[in-house]
Amino acid sequence: MTEEREEKGRRLRILQIDERIRDETYPNATTLAKAFCVSRSTIVRDLDFLRDQYRAPIEYNSRKNGYYYTDPTFFIKSVMLSEGELLTLSAALPLLEQYRNTPIESSIKQLFTRLLTMLPAGVSIDPSFVGKNISFISDPLPQIEESVFTTVFHALRQHCTVTFLYRSLSSLEYRSHTADPYHIVCQKGSWYMLAFSREHHEVRMYALSRMKDAACTDSRFTIPEGFNPETYFDPSFGVWNTNEKPARIELLFDARINTLILERTWHESQELHQNEDGSVQLSFTSNQSEEILHWVLSFGSAVTVRNPPELAARVREEAARVAEKYRT
Repeated sequence: MTEEREEKGRRLRILQIDERIRDETYPNATTLAKAFCVSRSTIVRDLDFLRDQYRAPIEYNSRKNGYYYTDPTFFIKSVMLSEGELLTLSAALPLLEQYRNTPIESSIKQLFTRLLTMLPAGVSIDPSFVGKNISFISDPLPQIEESVFTTVFHALRQHCTVTFLYRSLSSLEYRSHTADPYHIVCQKGSWYMLAFSREHHEVRMYALSRMKDAACTDSRFTIPEGFNPETYFDPSFGVWNTNEKPARIELLFDARINTLILERTWHESQELHQNEDGSVQLSFTSNQSEEILHWVLSFGSAVTVRNPPELAARVREEAARVAEKYRT
């Protein structure tokens, strides 16, 4: 913690030293040391850092007994990053993969480019560190039309009704829809619009990847007072379009995967308990039965649904359908 404070203090001091030199007041190591309440040797190291890392054209004027820039147009960039911060910046670049299907990808890349141009020429980090020693595995992402993405966000900001063609999960064709965008949700790289459907007179969830030909209309809307988007989805499990009331989910996991279950936070309301035989009980509350159904099935025979009975019945039915497909 002390080292971190010292590093921040050094970066701020260097910015101020740069400012004083540019003011042509010809400061020297002694006057700077007094001004910043540090030792003269500390200031000398700061000046060396300016020369080495920022290629500052610093010279000493013996007649004026102080330092100046031989190039009066020089100044150091205001963004100064430590080696650790540079590493974090470099390691974060592959995370752009989850935004590759949206206009946000180009915006973030522009932001990183601006940050990099503000760094001193002498500061660099080996790109092979990220390329060779860190791997990121992301889910396959659906493609979103750029016009759909920008139109929906514009409509959300301006509170204007949108028209669009939409293809539901099981449909073979697109159908016309009109809706008022209330909220945007991103779930693991997939983007959804939570909107009031003018056709169905209720709030529904629309996947942006299944929309096309989106357009704003002249009609304006007001989001109802007290509207809570999280009523319509579960931040821990998903955004399956549902009007279900939250239910208590109770699961029993076999001892063979107890570490996997115990080491993670599956839901913000979860309760975990390990039994004497090594099995683990997991309980939480959610209204996302469809998402939970597929999640439970991913554990195969290593999990048993204790509650609610409706979920247990659906798991049984789905398991039977799967078994039927493989009967010879």
